[in-house]
Amino acid sequence: MVSTYNIKVALMDSDFYALQAIYSYLAWDRRTRIVSMAMIPQNLEKKLGEAAPGEQPDVTLFEVDWACDGDELRAALERLKGKAGVILCTSSRANYPLIVAAYEAGAKGYLVKRDTQLGIAGAIVIAIEQDKFVITPAVVQRFGDQTTGVVANAYVIPGIRTYPELTDRIAQALRLCVVEGMSAELAADEMGVSVHTIRSYVREGYRILEAHDDTEYPTDMSPQERAFMRFTALQIVQKGE
Repeated sequence: MVSTYNIKVALMDSDFYALQAIYSYLAWDRRTRIVSMAMIPQNLEKKLGEAAPGEQPDVTLFEVDWACDGDELRAALERLKGKAGVILCTSSRANYPLIVAAYEAGAKGYLVKRDTQLGIAGAIVIAIEQDKFVITPAVVQRFGDQTTGVVANAYVIPGIRTYPELTDRIAQALRLCVVEGMSAELAADEMGVSVHTIRSYVREGYRILEAHDDTEYPTDMSPQERAFMRFTALQIVQKGE
């Protein structure tokens, strides 16, 4: 079983901006550490083949939008076996033939990227802990009427946690200052408000996040890091669901 702390992650995504966004989210989260990045499958295979034993990934996020069909994806996943750790296929859409191919080729899940976004580290942890093939809500929305097969028997990763008191403006300030790492001055310019207002938004955001989350975090986490963990957390699933 892979530890859910300091998880070594390899990324392959043909969308440069998606690759950079996922990298930044995982780099912020101390549960994950990036060991390899690529924009095409062949480059990922090469990098994983050359990686030192201690730098082989525990998990590989493998974007599949480039695949023409299930056979092409199966072949690519077969070539990654033994080098990529747990493989989670990612995509911009729910494509049933690719979902089936991913499952049959031994991947651990199929994640539609818009469902995970900031919560990608949490999705990785859930996938590691689950003994089922995992999917995201968009797959259920598209193929949930199927009563048998991969989708019917999969575990659905929950969406990003919601905080009722968190207004759109406070959430925007948190995203800019906590997730994107902007200074209060830059965030104020982006949102068209004063620096004082940005700081008030962030303080109120911290209060709301803390009030709705009693998770125990390491004592060496800064307030900003705790806010990031809370802001990007996935919904809590009750036992038995």
